[in-house]
Amino acid sequence: MTGLEPLLKELAPRVTAVLARRFGDFAVCEDAVQEALLDASEQWPERGVPDRPMGWLVTVATRRRVELLRSDTARRRRELAVAALAPDGPGAVPSADDSLTLLMLCCHPSLTRDSQVALTLRAVGGLTTAEIARAFLVPEATIGRRISRAKQRIKAAGAVFGLPPDSERAGRVAAVLNVLYLVFNEGYTAGSGPGLHRAALTAEALRLTRQLHVLLPDDGEVTGLLALMLLTDARRPARTGPGGDLIPLAEQDRTRWDAAAVAEGLGLLAGALVSAPIGPYQVQAAIAAVHDEAARAEDTDWPQILGLYDLLHALAPGPMVTLGRIVAVAMVHGPHEGLARLADAEADPALSGHHRLLSVHAHLLDLTGDRPGAASCYARAARRTLNVPEQRYLISRADVGISDPAATPLV
Repeated sequence: MTGLEPLLKELAPRVTAVLARRFGDFAVCEDAVQEALLDASEQWPERGVPDRPMGWLVTVATRRRVELLRSDTARRRRELAVAALAPDGPGAVPSADDSLTLLMLCCHPSLTRDSQVALTLRAVGGLTTAEIARAFLVPEATIGRRISRAKQRIKAAGAVFGLPPDSERAGRVAAVLNVLYLVFNEGYTAGSGPGLHRAALTAEALRLTRQLHVLLPDDGEVTGLLALMLLTDARRPARTGPGGDLIPLAEQDRTRWDAAAVAEGLGLLAGALVSAPIGPYQVQAAIAAVHDEAARAEDTDWPQILGLYDLLHALAPGPMVTLGRIVAVAMVHGPHEGLARLADAEADPALSGHHRLLSVHAHLLDLTGDRPGAASCYARAARRTLNVPEQRYLISRADVGISDPAATPLV
């Protein structure tokens, strides 16, 4: 299925939108589309891709929907006949609003964040339940239950296939952005497992965010998120060594960064900053841009980064923003000032004992010359993370007891 995968992923949300708009029952329609995609993955390699693949999938999914409803034979014939005679025809292409509607439906406020992520990847991303489970390293049954519960909650909430009212639209777009951001971050640094990255997730997050940017080109935060992803993912080729070991930002070979992705991200960010209200994703992209524009780690404009973190803290405070800001404070005002700020941060339940906080603590102790204290913190941080490359990196720092003064911690 490898050669067909991009086409099927592109068509999946469009087919789902056609069926959901025509029949309304999103849960059954989404299941029917998954069945049709499976049929295509089995038949097209042998018979060839149809001349109208969209129409083929809509027709097959419509039939599968009737079968899933387990109606009597007469009702099946009736519904198939109605579908075939529908004004928009079996192969109609949904509008941009339909694609946006599907994204917003998958991020319905009645759903948990995990359910929003799973449903978005399946209904909009076109990934199978098994593919999503492999990406997140959880049992397929777990993802299946999340998707099933999500569709039940959408139905119970009385949600219909249509754009939410204007009063709710900004909030729903924000939910979509948050889901895509979470998917990207999980792909860029996996929460657990043997690899630092889960490239399939970062690629899917980028693909869906590009689609959203096409639908909402004037939304500064959509543009900011796409820029942030590009500027961050551009460093991925240099983040690991030959054996998969983590290479921190300050030690990376910057000639291996994706220059085209950096240039695209910078261009998007520049346009958003002058044409739209400032938002958290734009500020995060600006921080990434300052790092990417430095030819060497020692050329990094830390005062500018600190100013941006101050702004980000005012716009969208959070645990990881706090840690990033502390690192910037230490780089501008010295490690002792950073340690003083860190003592306050440790009182936050969301950060207390977190491996990233311990990593920052170790790094700052290292900069003050406290080698034993740094080694102890690195060792504790290694025990707190489930990502194997991160564990190996932190253990190596603990064993050496000394880190590069220019190095940056895991934030």
